Amino acid sequence: MAIFEVKVPQLSESVAEATLLQWKKKVGDAVGQDEILIEIETDKVVLEVPAPSAGVLTEIVIADGGTVIAEQLIAKIDSTAVATAKPAAAAAPAAAAPAPAAAPAAKSAGAAAAPSAAKLMAENNVSAAQVAGSGRDGRITKGDVLSAVAGGTKSAALPSAPIPTGNRPEERVPMSRLRARIAERLLESQANNAILTTFNEVNMAPVIAMRNKYKDQFEKVHGVKLGFMSFFVKAATHALKKFPLLNASVDGNDIVYHGYFDIGIAVSSPRGLVVPILRDVDQMNLADIEKKIAEYGAKARDGKLSIEELTGGTFSISNGGVFGSMLSTPIINPPQSAILGIHATKERAVVENGQVVIRPINYLALSYDHRIIDGREAVLGLVAMKEALEDPSRLLLDL
Repeated sequence: MAIFEVKVPQLSESVAEATLLQWKKKVGDAVGQDEILIEIETDKVVLEVPAPSAGVLTEIVIADGGTVIAEQLIAKIDSTAVATAKPAAAAAPAAAAPAPAAAPAAKSAGAAAAPSAAKLMAENNVSAAQVAGSGRDGRITKGDVLSAVAGGTKSAALPSAPIPTGNRPEERVPMSRLRARIAERLLESQANNAILTTFNEVNMAPVIAMRNKYKDQFEKVHGVKLGFMSFFVKAATHALKKFPLLNASVDGNDIVYHGYFDIGIAVSSPRGLVVPILRDVDQMNLADIEKKIAEYGAKARDGKLSIEELTGGTFSISNGGVFGSMLSTPIINPPQSAILGIHATKERAVVENGQVVIRPINYLALSYDHRIIDGREAVLGLVAMKEALEDPSRLLLDL
């Protein structure tokens, strides 16, 4: 007998504990080396735990939903054993999550279901085949089941248990680790920072004209589309160089000036808002930035962002415009001291040289920590971003 221990992977210093999601194998199942056994959710990312050896899963130490720490033993694999049905049946009570026996039925139908979703399917007599899973790898979530039930999914139990007219249902769902961490950091930011926001408007016509002129050639040469975010990133970097306090952070009674420019880009993912970091953006061109943003966007959708890619940052940019936001006051991502909010570009009537003209306008919002950044630096920093966007040649000439 050769036993291999399955342990929680090393977590970052800022992550104290994590949560086991759902085992992909049960006790008695054969596993291949490097086959993913379970996913572990931290407050930043979802980590995959591969099998350290081929063999048979002989023991699951921590069941679905359990809280674990780095290097903790969660399962054992016997590399010399042969998979049989009996060990699986014997060990099922120890390995199962605190949910009814509907979960295996969901798996047999071809779609994995979270424990809470399996319980809800059992209560409503809904099979996995009747629910479209929106989770990772098609996993069925509790929300998917609720949507199926609310949408009138046909099942044996639903006709006999109609929802009464005027019913006001409620559902209590625990926060994910990521959502809880987001809430914690937002409260921390508002409690510990003296947050003010300054606004300005930018005429996006020059950037739009440049993009329209070169976008086809840009994509042909660099293999990535030319978006607007790279211009905002370069404009922000341009301003941070001029006003280093916007790129600084507070550590106790000290101000830490960063001699590098690591900009976090807020990205929406199925698990919530994440902020991957573009490192050393002052050394990146527009193509480098667009490629990295595209890479991070794909990783965020697939839950593949690493802890390292989400750690650090000296400044952040939040783009509410992709959802139609016209104006907002972004909250600082501690320990950073400033964040830029960009919004939807819309045609506006503006006055130029005494004449009313139509221009594509984007409202910029810069939230800053007034403990170390005075209004002068914040306003002038935002003006520097505005000027760089209204005359993109400034970015090339570093003016």
